[in-house]
Amino acid sequence: MQFVASAEHYDRFMGRYAPTLAVALCDAAGVAAGMRVLDVGCGPGGLTHELVARMGAERVAAIDPAPQFAEACRERHPGADVRVGPAEELPWEDGSFDATLAQLVIAFMRDPDRGVREMARVTRPGGVVAACMWDLHESGMTMLNTFWSAVREIVPDAGGEHRRPGTARGDIAAHLERAGLQDVEDGDVGARAEYAGFDDFWNPFTFAVGPAGQFLRTLDPERQAAVREGCRRALPADGPFALEARAWFARGTMPARA
Repeated sequence: MQFVASAEHYDRFMGRYAPTLAVALCDAAGVAAGMRVLDVGCGPGGLTHELVARMGAERVAAIDPAPQFAEACRERHPGADVRVGPAEELPWEDGSFDATLAQLVIAFMRDPDRGVREMARVTRPGGVVAACMWDLHESGMTMLNTFWSAVREIVPDAGGEHRRPGTARGDIAAHLERAGLQDVEDGDVGARAEYAGFDDFWNPFTFAVGPAGQFLRTLDPERQAAVREGCRRALPADGPFALEARAWFARGTMPARA
C-alpha cells in the first residue's frame, strides 16, 4: 500500500506517535552510535529523525515508496541518503548496513516476506534486522481500536486492519525466521501521543491517511457523524489527553553468508 496523503497530514494522524515509538524501537534493536543504519518505509521521517540523532545523517539511509514522504524526509534530514522505492526492491548492495529497521511498515508491504528478505539481504553478517507494527489483535493501539470499535457499532462487518501482516503477536518474528534470520526475539514496545482535545483526535481521520481514514471516506455523512460520536463517547469529553499504544516488535541477527 502506498500512501497518497501529504506529509503534514500523516504527521497529524500517525506521526505524533513516532518520537516515542522510534526511541523504543531503536533501544530494542540495539541501535547505537557508529552503526550504518537503514530505515525501510521511512514515511516523512519519524524513525529517521531518531537514527540521525544517534548516528549522524551521513550514517543513515532511508527509503519510502511515496515520493512526497521521501521528499519530506530528505528535506528534514539533510545529508541522509533518502530514496524513493518499495521495501521489496531495496537499491543497496548486499551487507550495506549494520542494522535495518522498519517502523509501522510491514503491514503495508506488497509482499512482506520478500520485503523482510530484502531487509536481511542488505544487512551485514552479524547485523540486526528489526521491525514493529501496532497491536491490532489485542486492542493495544488505543487510537485505532477506538475508531474501529465505533465503526463496528455502525457497520458490524467492517473489516478493520487486524488482518494485516504484523498486527498479531508473533507474526513479525515468523517473517524474520522465514527470511533466515537467527536468534529471533520478539515482544512489544510502547508509545504515546498527546492530543489537545477531541477535535485534535478526530480531524486527522478525515484526511484519509491509511486504511482507517480511507474507510471513513466511504461512509455517507450521517454514518461519519455516528462514528465520530462513538469515538467521542469513548474519550475524555473536554481538554487535552494522552493515548497509549503498543506495537509488536521482533529482531533477528543476520547469519554468516555461505
